[in-house]
Amino acid sequence: MNKKISLGVAICFMAIAAAITFTITMFFSLNVFNTKIANVDEREHLYKKLSEIDTYVRNQYLGDIDEENLLNYVARGYMVGIDDKYAAYMTQEEYKYYQQENEGTLVGIGTTARKDDSGYILIVDVKEASPAEAAGIQAGDLIVKVNEEDILTIGYTQAMSNIKGEEGTKVNLALRREGEDYSVELTRKNIQSSTIEYRPLGENGYIKISNFDDTTVDDFKYAVSDLKSQGVKGLIFDVRNNPGGLLDSVADVLDYLLPEGDLVSETNKKGETKVLRTSDSSCIELPMVVLVDGETASAAELFAADLRDFKVAELIGQTTYGKGIMQGAFPLEDGSAIKMTVGYFNPHSGVNFNGVGLKPDYEVALTTEQKLNFDTLDETSDPQLMKAIEVLNAKE
Repeated sequence: MNKKISLGVAICFMAIAAAITFTITMFFSLNVFNTKIANVDEREHLYKKLSEIDTYVRNQYLGDIDEENLLNYVARGYMVGIDDKYAAYMTQEEYKYYQQENEGTLVGIGTTARKDDSGYILIVDVKEASPAEAAGIQAGDLIVKVNEEDILTIGYTQAMSNIKGEEGTKVNLALRREGEDYSVELTRKNIQSSTIEYRPLGENGYIKISNFDDTTVDDFKYAVSDLKSQGVKGLIFDVRNNPGGLLDSVADVLDYLLPEGDLVSETNKKGETKVLRTSDSSCIELPMVVLVDGETASAAELFAADLRDFKVAELIGQTTYGKGIMQGAFPLEDGSAIKMTVGYFNPHSGVNFNGVGLKPDYEVALTTEQKLNFDTLDETSDPQLMKAIEVLNAKE
């Protein structure tokens, strides 16, 4: 049976619907408006405070003001203030060195380092034939001062920049090893560094990756190709003491190794996730294992996670560092730049490892003495490497 609705009732329903729609629209519009107003108010407060400080300083300060130095410290302080330990402001010169490091061309002392939990600089790798190696610096040492300036005072980014400089110039470092301090003077050197070391180990191939930069993928492909030509039956990848590097670099390496599938996705501040890189169907069909430790971080963790997620490799060693967030660098008009954390990067599984790390399939620890003499360990004295060979041989 059809029911008829009067014109008056229909108009009433339409009016109510319009009112509800208007209310919802206004609710969301006001929220957006209030958010924008809050941002405007916060910015106005920020600029007003800086203006007040500037007025007092220019009118009352007894000394002279170095305008460029002042501006650099204001910018540096802003980045410190966002409470992101990976954020930094880089002067034009600092940004140049930052780019050189990513390109694999260093003008410095020949080390790979990261920020230690103490705030000092932790040496995680020393390059062969480098000024650092000649001075006796070892992985595990802490740099506590650069040119007599304490790193906790000047900050990690500034200290790293101060270590680098023109080729042939000198830098003085104060370092700490097992609680004992020592000092060295080094002459900076232009180092064309490779992030790849490789050699055959019996029937297997061993490839150590110290970092992921612009040079890594070509050197990595050459190493795999050369080892395959020597008839190796399996591959051991060593990313212990690898602090990470460029996302594009590790993705290129993974694309070369793995079959078709998603390699890495990004989750931004809005909670939106998108795939950044995928792999094609071509891959390396050899048994693989990956050596990891507590210094395996960031892009190196992505490397290990993806190999396990694709079920082509097991992880051997100790739980990794747990850095699953990515930073972006943004050049400014005057040639300086800022960098900050911009999102989470997720491996093939989609499970982010930030703050927790990757637990190995086979947990094998090194003794304190073995850690101190890490660079001298080999397949007869390195228990993690020995376990890797055992696991790999069982696959073949």
